[in-house]
Amino acid sequence: MEVTKGSFFYLLLLLLSALSAAFAEDAFIGVNIGTELSDMPNPTQVVALLKAQQIRHVRLFDADRAMLLALANTGIRVTVSVPNDQLLGIGQSNASAANWVSRNIIAHVPATNITAIAVGSEVLTTLPNAAPILVSAMQFIHSALVASNLDRQIKVSTPHSSSIILDSFPPSQAFFNKSLDPVMVPLLKFLQSTGSHLMLNVYPYYDYMQSNGVIALDYALFRPLPPNKEAVDRNTLLHYTNVFDAVVDAAYFSMSYLNFTNIPIVVTESGWPSKGDSSEPDATLDNANTYNSNLIKHILNNTGTPKHPGVPISTYIYELYNEDLRPGTVSEKNWGLFNANGVPVYILHLTDSGTVLANDTTNQTYCVAKQGADKKLLQAALDWACGPGKVDCNPLMQDSPCYSPDTVAAHASYAFDAYYHKMSMVDGSCDFNGVATITTLDPSHGSCVFPGSGGRNSSLVNGTSLAPSTNSTVSGCHSQHFQSSVAYISSIVASVIICGAVLL
Repeated sequence: MEVTKGSFFYLLLLLLSALSAAFAEDAFIGVNIGTELSDMPNPTQVVALLKAQQIRHVRLFDADRAMLLALANTGIRVTVSVPNDQLLGIGQSNASAANWVSRNIIAHVPATNITAIAVGSEVLTTLPNAAPILVSAMQFIHSALVASNLDRQIKVSTPHSSSIILDSFPPSQAFFNKSLDPVMVPLLKFLQSTGSHLMLNVYPYYDYMQSNGVIALDYALFRPLPPNKEAVDRNTLLHYTNVFDAVVDAAYFSMSYLNFTNIPIVVTESGWPSKGDSSEPDATLDNANTYNSNLIKHILNNTGTPKHPGVPISTYIYELYNEDLRPGTVSEKNWGLFNANGVPVYILHLTDSGTVLANDTTNQTYCVAKQGADKKLLQAALDWACGPGKVDCNPLMQDSPCYSPDTVAAHASYAFDAYYHKMSMVDGSCDFNGVATITTLDPSHGSCVFPGSGGRNSSLVNGTSLAPSTNSTVSGCHSQHFQSSVAYISSIVASVIICGAVLL
């Protein structure tokens, strides 16, 4: 059959459309949930936090039964993992893989919305002895999904460290470590044939730390750069304004080098530590806030990368909680968005970030009486708030909307929240001598609408507190006890702590 010029371009258009379809997913932000905490919240409490924060995508580092049961009927999309210590058995036995899928996947779907299985984690760089059986493990897992008719719903992949990419800048010259080709080529063939993503862990923090000053901090943090400070790929003339995009494009080019051009990428880990030791001066609250805030906006805007503009790069933030039991440097313990008690480590700057996140997370926090606080201290703080604090406490009067329940704690919570929002939620305005704490759960009830609510009461989840540690005595903010409004305001100025909420 003769192919006319018009039909040729039509066929080319169809081909391009087919390639685009491989990347056609809306970008999302998810979170990793690590469990190396001395006071790890139970699964029900973790899910309460996820729901209150509107987090719709999570990645687990295992397939914990209790966690998967708690996630049931929430609609939250879950990536479960085969831990590295189980990889050898699964990679050498189809029966072992089928048994793993039966116990950890089939037993939970469809109630739990499992959408992906991560087989191992950074196996090629952290467990090289298992590299020869990595693809077999993925194939065996996938075969078990096919047998259960779950292969379209649940994709199989494996997260890689970005260190498998050599000569990552300029991205157009990047390539995977050639010694890994015997694994990478069949692995990419598997991803291509099953419609799965390449999972990649991208940490500009480490790229910045290891660059010996070559990489500018602003370039790592997504901060705006003047044109003359942008990095330019001399081969493609593409301009790069941040490390994240450069690493992702280096992965795209590395796959192209092996003749794979239609495999989308999902970033399974990215973040910035909020605290470090003396050798890590840039692991700070401000930098962590800046990186994660800018990352979230970048992803949700579907900006894509210079090589693939507009192609979404869904990303999981590392991580939900600070993990105080993790070994290593101080920074290793401080990648979380939240502390174990559900209090945010810092307030993300997410104004105008889109519909997935609140437009301004600072409007989503409330100040309430701390559970178990001394009643005498609560009464004193309540008296101060309704007196020198100049809070309108009329709603607490008998026959008024917030009179019931008639307890010191309930009345104090209303007064604390009123003061907190009257003071525009500035640091230190939710302490009251340590008997108040920040929460992201709207404490409004019935006809009693708290000052910070604006009528919202949708974040209450089965009455589960967002400060899940029953023995926790940590307040969201810290300031000195007030004796007068002047002294209290002075203590606010002196307070140096971030309090607030993160809404994902």
